[in-house]
Amino acid sequence: MSGYFQRHVFFCLNQREAGAACCATHDAAAMQGYAKDRVKRLGLSGPGKVRINKAGCLDRCEEGPCLVIYPEGTWYTYVDREDIDEIIDSHLVHGREVVRLKLR
Repeated sequence: MSGYFQRHVFFCLNQREAGAACCATHDAAAMQGYAKDRVKRLGLSGPGKVRINKAGCLDRCEEGPCLVIYPEGTWYTYVDREDIDEIIDSHLVHGREVVRLKLR
């Protein structure tokens, strides 16, 4: 491991003005909080493991709510907790990308 965390997950929580498309209108803050809690419950959080972070605008709001996982640089969208669970279980636990949720 070369960094302090094995993986960093950034959730866009941006709120745009004047009704423009943004992640905040898709309950992004609640999904980020849910992911953070679930990763902790699974024992995946902390130094050498996974860090779930809030981010400002990641500039992909038009594609739906988004998150990005580093160091891979894999971008995902999601709709609900089940999608977040699938990303955690597949990508963070088993190292397998969730193709159906990937942003290109």
